[in-house]
Amino acid sequence: MFKRSIEAHVLKLASQFPVVTVTGPRQSGKTTLVKNLFQDKPYVNLEELDLRQFAKNDPKAFLAFYKDGAVIDEAQYAPELFSYIQARVDHNDVAGEFILTGSQNFLMMEKITQSLAGRVGIVELLPLSYLEIASNPDEAHDLYDVIRQGSYPRLYKSKIDPQVFYKTYVQTYVERDLRQIKNIENLDTFQRFMKLCAARVGQLFSLSAVAMECGISQNTVKDWLSLLKTSYIAFTLPPYFNNFNKRAVKQQKLYFYDTGLVCSLLDIDNITPLHPFKGALFENFIILELIKYRWNQLKKHNLYFWRDSHGHEVDLIFEQYDVLRPIEIKASQTISHDFYKELAYFQGISNCQDGYLIYGGSADLPKNTLSWKNMYCALL
Repeated sequence: MFKRSIEAHVLKLASQFPVVTVTGPRQSGKTTLVKNLFQDKPYVNLEELDLRQFAKNDPKAFLAFYKDGAVIDEAQYAPELFSYIQARVDHNDVAGEFILTGSQNFLMMEKITQSLAGRVGIVELLPLSYLEIASNPDEAHDLYDVIRQGSYPRLYKSKIDPQVFYKTYVQTYVERDLRQIKNIENLDTFQRFMKLCAARVGQLFSLSAVAMECGISQNTVKDWLSLLKTSYIAFTLPPYFNNFNKRAVKQQKLYFYDTGLVCSLLDIDNITPLHPFKGALFENFIILELIKYRWNQLKKHNLYFWRDSHGHEVDLIFEQYDVLRPIEIKASQTISHDFYKELAYFQGISNCQDGYLIYGGSADLPKNTLSWKNMYCALL
């Protein structure tokens, strides 16, 4: 239904490495991608219990059924396969012999680094980008409709109500996926923790504040945040440090990999112009789109934020080839001169000349001011 921006890069990796691994959030479109790109290979899904048991109990015999390689979905369920795949690809030396997918980044990467290092090309597939959604003329492209609905492909393919989709998504994630990574005794408390995180999108993340509100220890907050990050639910943006800003804050800022999930956790059905979370959701959307844009080119995002102890802040710092590019993000559809103050301050202390303002309007304006639809120019 959607042509994914990363397709050509996946095929290129398959021409260079004997194994390609596609990881990312559950329901991000990994299975559809690999089945479409590698139609000549047999497809095996280790969600099926009988196949999973066969792969775990007799991995050598399992692989013998696929003499020319295969697409193995949810490969983390049978980690016993990895060492046998290593021996197989070392012997055959054939590019693109096995294509592996997995929804649990921690479990996948742990086994890959142990068994397949140097033999595998790694792809992280996030849900649909706005560019991918907008490429389909049948879809509505209103900014806040996309923010509220989210970007998981099934929402668009099956026209599922977002509230129904995310309720099921969270239930599946909490009750099944999390328990395979870490045993969480109080699932209700963990879901409250997720809601508290959603309410802090775009803010400095304070372990102590969340611990106090949730009634858990700071160490538990730290562990649970790590779970959200390794399972592609949330991510943190690190602060940028350099000699010119020794007083910069050290806390990280929190964002989610899908704005629709944030809206669901916060029971947001409609993002009105005066909605208290409008600015935070817009900021999350912009940062996530820029990350997707970089990841779809198999590049690190190199994004940070900057804030000092006096309250001066720049929403994004993009670092590339030792060049800094500060970026301010404003949801407003009209421009105010105040929007440029923090950019000017940062440029003054860093001698950085190139900066952008990304705003919620539709026209590109002077002073490196970009509409949200042309936000990608900030990374070119």
